[in-house]
Amino acid sequence: MSQKTAVITGAASGIGRATAMAFAKEGTTLVLIDQDEQRLKTLKAELDKEHVYCFQADISDAKRMETVFNEIGETVKTIDIVFANAGINGTVTSIEAFEPKDWEQTVQVNLTGTFLSVKYAIPLMKKQGGSIMMTSSVNGTRVFSNFGMSAYSASKAGIAAFAKMAALELANYGIRVNVICPGAIRTHIDERTYRHEEALKPITIHKNSEPFPTPPGTPEQVADTVLYLASDGAKHISGAEIVIDGAQTLL
Repeated sequence: MSQKTAVITGAASGIGRATAMAFAKEGTTLVLIDQDEQRLKTLKAELDKEHVYCFQADISDAKRMETVFNEIGETVKTIDIVFANAGINGTVTSIEAFEPKDWEQTVQVNLTGTFLSVKYAIPLMKKQGGSIMMTSSVNGTRVFSNFGMSAYSASKAGIAAFAKMAALELANYGIRVNVICPGAIRTHIDERTYRHEEALKPITIHKNSEPFPTPPGTPEQVADTVLYLASDGAKHISGAEIVIDGAQTLL
């Protein structure tokens, strides 16, 4: 891994940050993309290593992402690993109360942002191949009872399908593509969650359930899986959908 270059979106917090730390320990050259410039600066200082390149960007902005990847090409030339991780919960409300602009924002950031992260990375990966990981979720792939999260779940289900399409399309270039589906993970994603409690009341179904068999996971546990998928140890794994939830969604 020390001879490879990894691009991580949503790198400044949560799963992205933990993954950056994990790759840094392996000596990987890091290209970190995040909307929060201050958190990026803090992370770079904490990593305290050479060959860390930071770019402030909204991943849903096509022009900005094209510019960023052009700059990446000029700086590091090639990319071996892409972790398309950035995303938001967005608005949490009933389907009836969902404003189209709020729906579109969630889908634009999560699904289109993932597409842009992959699209502009491909020219920098085609010659030597590599590994792409995308962050989906158990919401939209395995769980459908988190009421109010229809836009989030739809976008994350879209990412899972996109990853499988990409796995086939990019196989001829030696690029593996996999998708991870984290369950409850302690991250900063709630900072961009906008709950409409009144709209949620009529559609909430209350049920008695036992506690989860395991506590919420940590970003570091997800990072371990990403690190493995990026490694040569996973060189025959592509098109896989891997749930990381400690069996919580089986309850």
